[in-house]
Amino acid sequence: MTSTNENQIKPKKKKTTFVAKLGTFAISIFVIYAIAPILWTFYTSLRTGRDIMINATGLSFNNLSFAAYGSVWRDTNFPALVRNSLIICTITVILSLTLGTGAAYALSRSNFRGRQGVLLSYILIRLIPGVLLLVPIYILMFKIHLLDTYIGLALAYTTFTIPATVWFMKGFFDSLPTDLENAARIDGCSRLGAMWRVSLPLVLPGLAATGTLIAIEAWNDILFALLLTSSNRSRTWPVGMREMIGEFQLPWEQLTATAFLSLIPVLIGFALVGRKMVAGITAGSLKE
Repeated sequence: MTSTNENQIKPKKKKTTFVAKLGTFAISIFVIYAIAPILWTFYTSLRTGRDIMINATGLSFNNLSFAAYGSVWRDTNFPALVRNSLIICTITVILSLTLGTGAAYALSRSNFRGRQGVLLSYILIRLIPGVLLLVPIYILMFKIHLLDTYIGLALAYTTFTIPATVWFMKGFFDSLPTDLENAARIDGCSRLGAMWRVSLPLVLPGLAATGTLIAIEAWNDILFALLLTSSNRSRTWPVGMREMIGEFQLPWEQLTATAFLSLIPVLIGFALVGRKMVAGITAGSLKE
């Protein structure tokens, strides 16, 4: 009997090992697929414009330098554009988390008529293509004198980030047991006090995850930034990168250097909140 059981177990172990190796191979392919464009962008930024025009897809390590990075930082408005992007992203994250978290808490803890309709309306807002709202938003910003301003662009971004914030944060609040808040209210806390002192500290990873996703969306947008800004006073880095493309020139080395420099704030942000973001995404997927 013992030998029979061992013979039955061995094929399962082999099968499990094969599946694990196959999964590792598939993940490695996806990682290479994701990292290869970034490495190629960095490699292109080190080449000269002449080498790129002669052999764009060639691989040569001659005449590589960081001259394009110095040129972008010194001869363009890239530092000011990055500052504008950071300011606008910060305003967008603050507005979205402040308004969206309160709405998510109310939808998670309150049962009222039309609750499902409110949640459905948030989804419908996300389904509307942003290009359809370009003209109405432009007219609105013109009427209230917010064109070419930080707050105007941040409000345009908040229009689309609040629905996602509400849905994300509602999932995090739903995963919290209501007994904790009830205990706080018995001890004398109000509803807002229980939310502030009990619920919010427990969903900090969720706030970090949601805030990171909002910041990335605002950081990479070019559609609204191109329409609602007209000067370097509030232009963001994607618009500045677009302005580098001339009618008769395409400076690939500067474009790729700008693209790679724009990754640095994103990498710093992930280094600061990466663990909380992963913990928040994991927590949001679990419910009592």
